Amino acid sequence: MKKLIALFAVSTLASTAATAGIALSGAASVSYDDNGSAASATTYDADITLVGTAGGTTFTYSMDVDRAAPATTGAAMATTIGPVTIAADMFDAAESVTDSGTGNVKVQSVDTGVTISLDAPIGDATVGLDNSGNVTVSGTWSGVTVSHTSKKGGDTTTAAAAIAGMDISVTNKAGATTWSLGTTVSGVDLTLNSKQAITAAFGLTGNTMTVSHVAAVATAVSTATTHSVSAVKAYSTVAISRDLTSGAALSATYSSKDDSLTLKASVAF
Repeated sequence: MKKLIALFAVSTLASTAATAGIALSGAASVSYDDNGSAASATTYDADITLVGTAGGTTFTYSMDVDRAAPATTGAAMATTIGPVTIAADMFDAAESVTDSGTGNVKVQSVDTGVTISLDAPIGDATVGLDNSGNVTVSGTWSGVTVSHTSKKGGDTTTAAAAIAGMDISVTNKAGATTWSLGTTVSGVDLTLNSKQAITAAFGLTGNTMTVSHVAAVATAVSTATTHSVSAVKAYSTVAISRDLTSGAALSATYSSKDDSLTLKASVAF
């Protein structure tokens, strides 16, 4: 009997130790959209992510479960050995082709592979090199965070800072510059970017109301690294959301794009 008890204790300890290195998270939502003058629709979304950690190595696995047969959406492993970081993307599927936000396609490309990065601190800057030949120099000076990546197809430089209560970010990619500005005025969080998109969020009797103006979008063709873009006229949205004590969140969003009202219930863990 004692041997059985001891064996049970050992197996329980091993199981607990194995479970301790695994983190489970996920999110689920259901939305009803009246679609304006078009037919109404109800959509569902549920995703689960498992993260296993052993020492300095992390494995991440994610899947989409709102379907008859759950589908893998990602599998990656990363480890750090001193200044060297090795990351392996082991999953390649249709999600690398279709932009889930717009439904637009991107030129098919295999997105699996291994990246080896070397981070070497030089003074207040950090220099990184990966197996694609991209070199990144980043650091923070006088409260301004600057990152510059030299790569084939166009360098990218980003600068971000908090100045006089404003969060400012400027990015130059292959010669094209974009910027964003965020600040809070009388309890209202305001954001503005170079595409002329504006968002204002503020509390309203226990709820959060967000008013947004989405700038017009021009058509763009797809490449191996970017999705195609369909032309969209400028429109505005008004969203009211509330977090419930049950852990769920409710929201109602009106969009002038198609004169539609969307009701959504969601939960994340």
